[in-house]
Amino acid sequence: MSKRRETILVTGAAGFIGAAIVKKLLNEEYDLLGIDNLNDYYDVSLKERRIHDINNFSQNTLGTWKFHQISIEDSNELNSIFKKKDINIVINLAAQAGVRYSLINPESYVRSNILGFLNILECCRKYDVKNLIYASSSSVYGGNKNMPYKESSSVDHPVSFYAATKKSNEIMAHSFSHLYGISATGLRFFTVYGPWGRPDMAPIIFAKAIMEEKPIKVFNFGKMKRDFTYIDDVVEGIYKCCKKPASIDDQFDYLNPNPSTSYAPHRIFNLGNNSTVELLYFIELLEKNLGK
Repeated sequence: MSKRRETILVTGAAGFIGAAIVKKLLNEEYDLLGIDNLNDYYDVSLKERRIHDINNFSQNTLGTWKFHQISIEDSNELNSIFKKKDINIVINLAAQAGVRYSLINPESYVRSNILGFLNILECCRKYDVKNLIYASSSSVYGGNKNMPYKESSSVDHPVSFYAATKKSNEIMAHSFSHLYGISATGLRFFTVYGPWGRPDMAPIIFAKAIMEEKPIKVFNFGKMKRDFTYIDDVVEGIYKCCKKPASIDDQFDYLNPNPSTSYAPHRIFNLGNNSTVELLYFIELLEKNLGK
């Protein structure tokens, strides 16, 4: 008798990272479910084009694909999907993104990043999901001055409300992991870039300004450094977490300083390039490749 295909739910499937991991998994024998509320934080047409691209891509893949336009804040809609499908793996990438926007509209971060994530955790608990992978952020390191960042570094001083919600996600996931034995992996992303990228991220903002011959806002004389991570590397990291769920023996969770006495199958990974780039050099590379 053939082995039953696993079902994977990807939230934020119309997002930059979400759409990329969906296409990666469609090349495998998985049944893929995608959900996204297609909010207008940035151009909705870009999100719609990503879904259209996935629809076309899925016509010739080993996996199957079904998209639902719902919000993770909607507990009833979310539960209805979990009830209908025996979901084995959840990749939660749905969130209100953006550091600066959290200064303007903090309520949206509470709804999506706190309430929405709680709904995901509750569904994982109620429907016995075997493996939860969720997006955290390098922004949780906040005021930490120790470089390079390590998973064991302090994240007690977030400097944006967005970062505070992402740290909250890690603590919430650890709690559910400890209480209910949910295998959970938090991934701290470091400035992801690549094809289909978000228009609110530095690579797209700077490239657009250069092409339109407009000035670029540069702070600290361009001496600040960032760790940029190519989308394919992020996708590969998520994919490997699908293959190997967290266990109580993992040594990678800063919330578990002594895993041998902890009952939480929860871990945290930095998912970055570990090679910082100075901002002015980054701009020079864009100018060189854009020919302007």
